[in-house]
Amino acid sequence: MNAIRTTPSRPFDVAAVFPQLAPLARTTTRLHPRPGSPSPYESSIGGPLLWPSGQPWLYCDKWHEGPVSPLLPVAQLYARDVPQLRPPGRTDLLQVLWCPSEHPPEYKPPTQLFWRTASDVGHVLASPPKPSDVQYGYAPEPCVLAPEQVTEYPDFLELSKELQEQLSDWSAWQAAGVELDESFEEAPEEFYDNELSVAPGWKVGGWPPWGLTDPYPRFCINCGTAMSPLLTIASSECRDYRRSWVPHEEQSIAVLDDDIVSNPPGIQVSDANHLQLYVCRTCSTHTDLIQ
Repeated sequence: MNAIRTTPSRPFDVAAVFPQLAPLARTTTRLHPRPGSPSPYESSIGGPLLWPSGQPWLYCDKWHEGPVSPLLPVAQLYARDVPQLRPPGRTDLLQVLWCPSEHPPEYKPPTQLFWRTASDVGHVLASPPKPSDVQYGYAPEPCVLAPEQVTEYPDFLELSKELQEQLSDWSAWQAAGVELDESFEEAPEEFYDNELSVAPGWKVGGWPPWGLTDPYPRFCINCGTAMSPLLTIASSECRDYRRSWVPHEEQSIAVLDDDIVSNPPGIQVSDANHLQLYVCRTCSTHTDLIQ
């Protein structure tokens, strides 16, 4: 695993200021991918998978305008490193692969998810096939991880109308004795979204970020159960307006070379946005990918 990464404390406890947020708190695991040379026996982004040599590799089955392409490893996560993973049964390893190309009509990379029991894997496949055609931004660079648990709250758009009105009321923040920069006077909810709600970057569990679409319910097509956020695949871990989320250990580095902290895997999803992988905790294998 990588060195420890520590997210700075939030400016204040927002649930103490707006108590209705308290029951909405969730724990997420920020992954903090950083350049490295992970092995198949480690959690990683873009690293080699613990893939049995006797199991056929996966190929994209949704590309009909060219040669069939092998999938690329996106993430490998061991339950020992990521408490929010909640693997089904006796499995303890999640593997995520995708086709490194957007496909119409959704324009998302077709994605496959595997739950494994690591101890069941004997000989590991040494040289998986590689695609000949890779779309820019869809081949993650190998990264080791520094998992860290933090508390987060829903995106502003997921809150009740009553809470949205409270967070949008500048006088409510002032009455609570919270000192906000006057630049947020016209839209204090932006301070909530940027500084207090959803943690940026690659993460497991917690609350999903929203960008290209507004929030909407996700239900399993097999059993109808509400699906849970599993993995956020991000194009950036920090941007200028979210500098406060940069780990303590990298504050000075981020000023000198933002790319080291912002996007080590080199992923550029949907014009520098993100993809959110959901899972049905009842069926375990059914997943959904949302931009």
